Amino acid sequence: MSEDMDPPVDATADSAEIEALKAEVAGLKDQVLRYAAESENTRRRAEREANDARAFAIQKFARDLLGVADNLSRALAAHPSDNADPALKNFILGVEMTEKELTAAFERNGLKKIHPAKGDKFDPHQHQAMMELAETDVAPGAVVEVMQSGYELLGRLVRPAMVVVAAKSAGGAKPNGGYGAGEGGESGGSVDTRA
Repeated sequence: MSEDMDPPVDATADSAEIEALKAEVAGLKDQVLRYAAESENTRRRAEREANDARAFAIQKFARDLLGVADNLSRALAAHPSDNADPALKNFILGVEMTEKELTAAFERNGLKKIHPAKGDKFDPHQHQAMMELAETDVAPGAVVEVMQSGYELLGRLVRPAMVVVAAKSAGGAKPNGGYGAGEGGESGGSVDTRA
């Protein structure tokens, strides 16, 4: 007989080895898919965080400029309207133009003013209640007056609007100028001031 012939092959050993290799391949495929999914999730999270960082990078700067906007508004509200001096009129016109340009810059960069109208519902996510007044011409818990406008940057609150709200108790003014016992007799205000 020839010496070049292969020894007899055990079919059951080969089939067990093939099944083991198939199981290993399936496990490795599963592992590769998990790593690919994890890598994609990490990439998306990093992209989202980078977009948020770009969008809200001006938040601190915008917050610092809000004081400037408030002072310009106060200056315009306090100017005498009956003055005939042309120099003063030009100065007031310059302040108005500066305020308009600052407001336009805010809007171009996604900073929106929050200034609720009288009678609007109090929103604790955008408003900060500074005090309550017994008010009969608006619904209880509604905004009566805006003390200071608020601002939001691309939907994220930068500063809440400071507002006066109508007291929730129906019977006249409360002692202490609107502060004191609530409807049930317990102390504490009836306005939700969570922001």
